[in-house]
Amino acid sequence: MPLRPSSKPSQLPSGPVQVTRQSKASCRPSAELLELVLSSHSQTERLGHIIGSMFTGGEVLALIGSLGAGKTALVRGIAAGLDVPPESVSSPTFVLVHEYYGRVPLVHIDLYRLRTVTEAESIGLDDYRAGSMVVAIEWADRFPEWLPADRLEVQLAHRTLTTRGALVTAQGPRSATLLTRIIRAWQVVSRASVSRKPAHPARRRNSAR
Repeated sequence: MPLRPSSKPSQLPSGPVQVTRQSKASCRPSAELLELVLSSHSQTERLGHIIGSMFTGGEVLALIGSLGAGKTALVRGIAAGLDVPPESVSSPTFVLVHEYYGRVPLVHIDLYRLRTVTEAESIGLDDYRAGSMVVAIEWADRFPEWLPADRLEVQLAHRTLTTRGALVTAQGPRSATLLTRIIRAWQVVSRASVSRKPAHPARRRNSAR
């Protein structure tokens, strides 16, 4: 299917998300998943940017989460990682599919308004999956039987008014390798962010007279 010119993730699994400070994005990486607490839209976009920068084409990203959980912010970051102007990304509320051109084409799909697999297939999902573009699917949990066996999944959930929980998992060998690279890149960025924070000046004590 030819690309068209153009111009969004449910509750996290039970169990604690390890947090060091609420003001920072904390992570608990493992060989199979990455758990984060994101304190702002900019941190959500930063995670998306890291993910997008790892994509080379042909990857499928399943986005799962309630309304306002940060799906569009994540896709905006992914677009930036693919050299797509992030300001061009909008939530596909009424337009089910948006396509963006970068170093790799990005297809942004929203399944929220679809009711059946037949409706999903009618917008060309099989063609997108089989192509060389990156496919980011919001509300992917509505049609799990349609998702490919090898995919990256990001679950986003509200924690407080300003923080979001993110759980990144991989299904299949290609996505598992990709997740390992994402975890390493996130750790590098997090360490660099901490090292750039200015140190608090030491307090002087007045000697007793």
